Amino acid sequence: MDFEIISPATCKELKQMLINNQGKNIRIGAGFTDLIIDMRKNNPVDLTVINLSQLKEKEFTTVQTGENEIRIGALTTTAAIIKNAYLTEHFPVLTEAASGLASGQIREVATIGGNVCQASPSGDLSCAIASLKACFEIMDMNGNIRTEALTDFFKGPGKTNLCKNEVLRSIVIPVNKGKINKSGFIKIGKRASMECSVVSLAYHILAGPDDTIVSAGIACGAVAPTVVFCDKAAALLTGKKINNIPYGVIEQFAALVQQAASPIDDIRASAWYRKEVLFNSAKSIF
Repeated sequence: MDFEIISPATCKELKQMLINNQGKNIRIGAGFTDLIIDMRKNNPVDLTVINLSQLKEKEFTTVQTGENEIRIGALTTTAAIIKNAYLTEHFPVLTEAASGLASGQIREVATIGGNVCQASPSGDLSCAIASLKACFEIMDMNGNIRTEALTDFFKGPGKTNLCKNEVLRSIVIPVNKGKINKSGFIKIGKRASMECSVVSLAYHILAGPDDTIVSAGIACGAVAPTVVFCDKAAALLTGKKINNIPYGVIEQFAALVQQAASPIDDIRASAWYRKEVLFNSAKSIF
């Protein structure tokens, strides 16, 4: 298995490498936790690996907070997300999802951008990000930046709308006004980590001073070809009193989450099981 590795240290070098390798078989990443597995499976020919782990540009590597949004660089490791006090306080759903990802050793090198670009239907970070209504900043080989909504980014298992010679630069999460009332990540699987989710459910719900829900984000994973944002379920919650939701509304909410899913039978679980677990997990939020 022979392949070439090139490691840009600046955006200028990265752009030049993207230009120089047009038409070639390239793999872009930083942690490369799945690289050898993929190479053994697909046996690529004349592979060029563009290693971003040496890139020091802050847009790629840091968490930048602002009044209306935060930007998480695509090269931010899962371990760094868990340790970030701001994310832990304001976006518990994201740090909880990160905490259950793989092992401690892998979390030190696995990046949020890599997890997103794998486009796994059971991707825990992708599911959490979906509940936060995030969008993606994507850079092409000329340095142009385009913004892509999360709902448009994922095209199917392992497929995104990233064009060749484009890289994910950062994940942008809106900062909504309101106090965090409920924010968390439910992962159903044989183990808490080192295991793909059988079903996952991410929720981020904000309430105003009078406990009225002003913003709700609900997403589920491992129940469709991509992670799913449950827009109808989220809309149902908006305007409700967070601590006084009638049981009938909770049942309706769980049913809407369940309806957003289109699971299949596979080696991990049946479609019926996934839908039942998703329904019960949604009810457990309240």
